[in-house]
Amino acid sequence: MIRVIIEREVAEGLEEFYEAAIANLLGVMSNAGGYLSGESLVDIHKPNHYVVVTRWTDEAAWKRWYASSERQEMLDAIRPFLLNEEKFTLLRQLTFHQTLSAA
Repeated sequence: MIRVIIEREVAEGLEEFYEAAIANLLGVMSNAGGYLSGESLVDIHKPNHYVVVTRWTDEAAWKRWYASSERQEMLDAIRPFLLNEEKFTLLRQLTFHQTLSAA
């Protein structure tokens, strides 16, 4: 499993339009093969800085979604609101942690 973090900076005053458009993107993405879960977040101190955190079965699944026509169409819908290109970080878990139960 991998996590993908997408950061976007939206032009001030266009946050409401971005949020409406991104809701559609997240709905379409949830049907992508290999998609496990995701959430869209906004920076408390910088309300035009958005972060999307998604979980995918593997990097190949993410790459298929990234290159898909569905994603490109949705990106075209939000691109007018962005100040710059999206920033991506792909992460994999290094270790597995077990929670110790109280005896």
